[in-house]
Amino acid sequence: MKIGIITHHAVVNFGAYWQACSLLKTVQALYPDSEVYIINFIQPKHLFINNVGWFLFYKNRNNVRHWNNVFRLPFTLYAERKKHMPLTKMCFTAEQINKLGLDTIIVGSDEVWNYNDSKSVSPVKFGEGLTCKNLISYAPSAGNSSIENLPDFAKKGIKRYNSISVRDYTTENLVFQVTGKHPQIVLDPTLLANWEVNVDSPVKKKDYILFYYCEHLPVHIKTQIFDYAHKNGLAVYGAGDSDKDYDECTVNLTPEEWVRQHFVHFLMTHKGYPQALMANEVQVQLNGTKKRCDTVLYRRDLTARMIVEYKAPEVEITQKVFDQITRYNMVLKVDYLIVSNVIRHYCCRMDYEQNSYTFLQDIPDYASL
Repeated sequence: MKIGIITHHAVVNFGAYWQACSLLKTVQALYPDSEVYIINFIQPKHLFINNVGWFLFYKNRNNVRHWNNVFRLPFTLYAERKKHMPLTKMCFTAEQINKLGLDTIIVGSDEVWNYNDSKSVSPVKFGEGLTCKNLISYAPSAGNSSIENLPDFAKKGIKRYNSISVRDYTTENLVFQVTGKHPQIVLDPTLLANWEVNVDSPVKKKDYILFYYCEHLPVHIKTQIFDYAHKNGLAVYGAGDSDKDYDECTVNLTPEEWVRQHFVHFLMTHKGYPQALMANEVQVQLNGTKKRCDTVLYRRDLTARMIVEYKAPEVEITQKVFDQITRYNMVLKVDYLIVSNVIRHYCCRMDYEQNSYTFLQDIPDYASL
């Protein structure tokens, strides 16, 4: 079976990227024998505003570092989409989507049904013109739309769906008024994965407030947050955005970075690994080229003891991945090698006298190394 997802995948926004990636991977896990794609449905106006013109709305950039973050973000997310999302060829119309030969199309999540958003509204997202056998919605939102102004193409399109679920009460009410049936309210796909949120961030330099918001946050609320931080000697870190008031913009939260954050937290919290003896992005020289180990654990004499390599959750850990970390070990010659995609972890102990290695059943506690 061929399954396609229509969503806001190409928006310069960490939340949009993560919801698209989360729904994609959830569907892949539920239907492992199917081909699952993000339909590369492009609306030129939406694409332009969110990838080129969006930074024009941010007037608070007043130095080179902040403008660099603004310009870098679209390229960062483009690279991540290319790496982690199986995209179809670019489509601009329902007819082009129909030619993909998909059996099922899932629309959602995000505000794909917000017809008040003039830059992103499209009859295609409501199902108009789509001829697939199964048309399903998962957690779409109509945003601040209301039934009073609902266009005819939206009413007809919603009735075309074989199965509808939504993510909020506003959208539930809208669907009920169109169909006479209450759709199921479901989790946003970003919440389908069991991610820990209490992670130790590498940007921490002092006590801080982690601040994430969209561009429409009321100014008085933002002012209250920064006033509180400054009065109490706190730094303010921004996740996914850049603002002149931030002490520092955080790391770009790519899938690999999420894995790193969670695994390092796991090693420290559950396995007793000292933070002071771990370093990230350790550079090594290999055959005349510079390489980087994701995480290295050191002994107290600062000789390397363990290398950890991270992959995104959807990346299968194969022999090729172990070959990569083995090449790094040609330089560092550590006792332990670990590879993790947060779903599966593999740890082996090196035996240099026998020129062999042994896979362990579990990640060893620090005290047992």
